[in-house]
Amino acid sequence: MGITIYLGAQLGKWLDAKYSDNNVYTIIFTLLAIVLSFYSLLRQLKNLDN
Repeated sequence: MGITIYLGAQLGKWLDAKYSDNNVYTIIFTLLAIVLSFYSLLRQLKNLDN
């Protein structure tokens, strides 16, 4: 979970450095990584419950 969020933030920082003057990509990719991490966590918990 932490690695996914870290990689999303790093990808956003790289895209900001390359294409943007503000932190738009960092925010978008960090939030997307958080959502994907929680989705993955909830799927794993549901599989454990079954």
